[in-house]
Amino acid sequence: MYYTYTGFYKFILDGLKSAFLPTALIVGALFYVHYYVININEGLTLLTQRYSDLTIFSVFFASESILGLLPPDIWIAWTKNTDYPILYLSLLAILSYLGGVVSYLLGKAMLIIPSVNNFMFNKMSKHIANMRKWGGLLIAVGALLPLPFAMAAMAAGMIKFNFKNFLLFALLRLLRFVIYGFAIYQML
Repeated sequence: MYYTYTGFYKFILDGLKSAFLPTALIVGALFYVHYYVININEGLTLLTQRYSDLTIFSVFFASESILGLLPPDIWIAWTKNTDYPILYLSLLAILSYLGGVVSYLLGKAMLIIPSVNNFMFNKMSKHIANMRKWGGLLIAVGALLPLPFAMAAMAAGMIKFNFKNFLLFALLRLLRFVIYGFAIYQML
């Protein structure tokens, strides 16, 4: 009842509506590429042959630290074609978690810029109040669902969400990699 009265469900529904189209476009693009351009399994094998593991992990970490625009699912699928899939999947999960920490710190650092600070606390005050109210749940949703976790982490930093609590909620990111890894490994 509390969430209904405070508008939480509407807030989440609005967020999911705005995330649906980009997610559907990414999934659609992946299917298109897989069936009409290059088989993703062959592409991942080619990727592992051309680039070192360190390069691949570095690009993944940069993506997870900045905006999270490259879906982790592609990287999870890549791990299946390596010599040590479980180890590499674990490394990806840890790098994603650490990338979220970097995003949190970037969000906090952005408040030093006067125009960003002004925009955040004058123009977005209603959203900030909601994010502070439900911050932990929003971090959990960002960690588990196919939404850019970096953006949820950056928002948590911008609203000055308690860092220790952020670290705890962000641990759900590791669970996402276990679940998605299992599902993707079964499909490939």
